[in-house]
Amino acid sequence: MNIELKRLKEDREKIRHWKKWGPYLTERQWGTVREDYSPDGSAWENVTHDDARSKAYRWGEEGIGGISDNKQKLCISWAFWNGHDEMIKERLFGLTGNQGNHGEDVKELYYYLDSSPTHSYMKMLYKYPQSKFPYQQILDENLRRGKTDREFEILDTGIFDNNAYFDIYLEYAKEDIEDIVCKATIHNRGSEEASIWVMPTIWFRKTWFTGDEPFMPTFRKNGKNKIKAFSPKSGNYSFIFQGEPELKFCDNETNRERLYHIGNQKKYLKDAINDYVLHGDTAHLNPKNTGTKSAAIYKLTIPAGGKSEVLFRMQKLQTENPIENAESILQSRIEDTNNFYENIQERVKDDEMKMIQRQAYAGMLWTKQFYYYNVERWLEGDPGRYQPPLERRSGRNSNWRHLQNYDIISMPDKWEYPWYAAWDLAFHTIPLARLDPDFAKDQLLVLLNDWYMHPNGQMPAYEWNFNDVNPPVHAWAVQRVYQIDRKNNENKVGDQEFLERAFHKLLLNFTWWVNQKDEEGKNIFEGGFLGLDNISVFDRSHVDKFFGKLEQADATSWMAMFSLNMLRISLDLCEFNKVYQHTAIKFLEHFLNIAGAMSNISKENISLWDDEDNFFYDVLHLSGEEPKLMKVKSIVGIIPMFAVEPIREELFDDLPEFKKRLNFFFKERPKLAALVSNWIHPGRDKRRLFSLLRGHRMKSILNKMLDEKEFLSEYGIRSLSKDHLEHPYSVQINGNKFSIRYAPGESETSMFGGNSNWRGPIWFPINYLIIESLKKFDYYYGGTFSIEYPTGSGKYITLDLIAKELSLRLINIFMKDKDGNRPIYADNEKMQKDPHFQDLILFYEYFHGDNGRGLGASHQTGWTGLVAELIHKYHKEQEFYPNAATEFSS
Repeated sequence: MNIELKRLKEDREKIRHWKKWGPYLTERQWGTVREDYSPDGSAWENVTHDDARSKAYRWGEEGIGGISDNKQKLCISWAFWNGHDEMIKERLFGLTGNQGNHGEDVKELYYYLDSSPTHSYMKMLYKYPQSKFPYQQILDENLRRGKTDREFEILDTGIFDNNAYFDIYLEYAKEDIEDIVCKATIHNRGSEEASIWVMPTIWFRKTWFTGDEPFMPTFRKNGKNKIKAFSPKSGNYSFIFQGEPELKFCDNETNRERLYHIGNQKKYLKDAINDYVLHGDTAHLNPKNTGTKSAAIYKLTIPAGGKSEVLFRMQKLQTENPIENAESILQSRIEDTNNFYENIQERVKDDEMKMIQRQAYAGMLWTKQFYYYNVERWLEGDPGRYQPPLERRSGRNSNWRHLQNYDIISMPDKWEYPWYAAWDLAFHTIPLARLDPDFAKDQLLVLLNDWYMHPNGQMPAYEWNFNDVNPPVHAWAVQRVYQIDRKNNENKVGDQEFLERAFHKLLLNFTWWVNQKDEEGKNIFEGGFLGLDNISVFDRSHVDKFFGKLEQADATSWMAMFSLNMLRISLDLCEFNKVYQHTAIKFLEHFLNIAGAMSNISKENISLWDDEDNFFYDVLHLSGEEPKLMKVKSIVGIIPMFAVEPIREELFDDLPEFKKRLNFFFKERPKLAALVSNWIHPGRDKRRLFSLLRGHRMKSILNKMLDEKEFLSEYGIRSLSKDHLEHPYSVQINGNKFSIRYAPGESETSMFGGNSNWRGPIWFPINYLIIESLKKFDYYYGGTFSIEYPTGSGKYITLDLIAKELSLRLINIFMKDKDGNRPIYADNEKMQKDPHFQDLILFYEYFHGDNGRGLGASHQTGWTGLVAELIHKYHKEQEFYPNAATEFSS
């Protein structure tokens, strides 16, 4: 067995907890909701980047390339100083949502390069300038710029122009579950000798102020190059450092005098090492060489083009000469990880795609984070400590008092979004299931736990506002992960316990949707912005301010998709227990009723489908006025495609109750049956089809979607039709004019924050669901359903071919073109041509609708990591259809 697979098996069977230590530190704890104790909820301003070096956090810890145990009791990270900066570099710098002209944005260069699923080997790169870090320049220039200007990035400052920077590679390798080699390799890329202070740093998360810690954990110097760690909760460890660095100690305690201008309660403070390195100030260092925070300080002078290394080892059980064999441990774990990915990437023949896929996987594994948030304690405060303002008790998240999060969770981006997001997480699990299906399944189950889900059945959205409503894609992800796991495990039997546990909780969530978002029982749903920030002419979450309501094509389609996902899960569970055919009947009826309602809302002759434009739109109802179709050509009108499920005929032969009810429906409501299904005519391999789209409507949507003047970009499907560039949509509501215009890049409105835009750019999750839906339709139709492309050309392409081409267009965002340039980096010469940049991949939040340039959060391997799954499927299918892209293009 592959050694990494063996480790995963040992971890799964609880023989050895290989995943106890991992990249569980966040990259930004400051500015988060959890650390905000202001009366008005101004999280960005309550704890700032400048505060962070002096503030002992309550709910989590941050660092550069850091690791911790899975309870984050003990933390390890790296700090650096170039001799010029105004503070040591302990954390990544970026702009708050209120400082950036397009919202929050990290202003550093770092890349996740590798990780095994158990984190037995990990590697990342941080690029650190040798001259003074341009904090103020970045802040001032971004504040000067407006919504129509591009963001001002660190490369734009010119600080990297002459290569006067350090490439710092950070690596971790496990010899055992708590025996870890930690190494930094620092390259001087400049043309002159340069000095750098490198400081591996260890500290305990501050848990002792809660009253839960019977004894204080401590570090203590134990010889010239050793530190002993004593902790009643995490146990005792030894840290052994190569060479003889300076070992300095302080405490993880807040410098109250610096932050609040009041007397300090403690003598040895969190920022003491910073003050010592910069100013030689020892006032807050512990002269007894003990404390809850410590650093080993190395001052290195590296020649031009040269490199230096810093290495240390953490051990639970100390061995003889632990530094001497550290390099061999690193090399062994690198070999293990390469062997693991050789198996994962067996079908991927293109070296560029292999590299992109592996970096995508690395990003997904690095963005795991320990997430701790007890809402009731956050609202009420800790016993014996300063109590939060009373306003908080009726403010943000105050109706989520039951919520207690204390888990390792996959994050969208550990700087920009260092908190889980419900629908993001569902997409994360698809590629993660290829690497570690147990972790993928655990992630889907964690949000369904009683201490996460609201008692009313709602799933928490994200910490900024748990009440927000995300698209209900959790059931889809559960079913997909179940399928992937089933196909990949040895006995090809599905994980019944996982599927059943998830299903029963999803029943509660489905009921919440029906009760809360279809209050009139019409089977037409509202839902607010549904994660699609800025997709409409106004904030869909607050349509009530117009004294109206919005019946949403996307919300209703998501619910049709949810119904079919639950139908599919019910049928899968029938393999183990036939009683689930009755829940299959329930969700079949839900789907059919939703489909009927979309065509004729409450029998009022109002439809979400517009026969004039042949497209789906939202319907706005205002008091005393006729219903109004909101004719915005956006992905809202494409989402009905996602409600599709082809089902093999033989499944029904073993389910007599389900088959009986199905036949009754089709006999008693033939028009409805004809609208949503191809039941009478079996498709390929005797499949039957349930879908919101058939024939004419399917072709009409595809014709728009594949029109380069509308949705089709060279890099995927745009979120808004390009037709709205020349023809913006405008509408009068209660005397106010609202409009929406195609904007392929950064957002030009602050409706839902500054760093996301659904008015034109390409978003991976929606594109991925389009591709998956096309494949499902093709499972039914085979090659019998084709679309004229381009319109009027007389040439026809199949749905399978469209899916393959869209996959390739999305993959090509990251690939070098004929000129050797990657679309993600557009006109950035440094990123495109510099040998120390050009093969480093960033996985942005979304992409420019015309040129593919990366936009928004720069490390959102959360859902953009879906490119790894696209590469996997593309090469798997290329074995059977090698000329797909060529045939589409021709």
